[in-house]
Amino acid sequence: MSADIRKIAVWVEETHMEAGQVVAPAARKAVAVAVIANPFAGRYVADLTALMDIGAELGALLGDRCVAALGILPTQAQSYGKAAMVGEAGELEHAAAILHPKLGAPLRVAVGGGAALVPSSKKMGGPGQVLDVPLGHKDAAFVRSHFDAIEVRLNDAPRAGEIMVAVAVTDGGRPLARVGGLTHETAEGKDGLR
Repeated sequence: MSADIRKIAVWVEETHMEAGQVVAPAARKAVAVAVIANPFAGRYVADLTALMDIGAELGALLGDRCVAALGILPTQAQSYGKAAMVGEAGELEHAAAILHPKLGAPLRVAVGGGAALVPSSKKMGGPGQVLDVPLGHKDAAFVRSHFDAIEVRLNDAPRAGEIMVAVAVTDGGRPLARVGGLTHETAEGKDGLR
């Protein structure tokens, strides 16, 4: 089964100044959101394989859109994240089925690798509700400068029988990060942690 997509939205957030300090280069986050029909809305279904397959499709599609929006090579991506909000006729498990079993592998292809787990969030909500997409370094989870998030909100999604799925990618860490620890430059990216 492929995703029945009603809408896709893509945008880039750039921070040029923070706390009165110039951020150069600007801290950039791209997010791509797909609003899809929930094939299992309003009913219990034991086998969620169809949603898992849709997750794989969306991991590639949304990951590619983020990289293109940033105008970078896939290997220049530094952090990533994923999130889903299911409408009221669905279940939280529908969001989990999209996000966890299969979305990560094609997202990693889109960003040129990724040894670390892809941070995620899921929730139930309605049109106009905010969905937080957590971010973490794609190769080394202990890189504190890349612990971040971006909000997404669409005024008309998700409707009761829909799921809003978001992927976010950055080409750097937080603006003016200074809490120490492992850095992007010193991370090895072999074990997903360091």
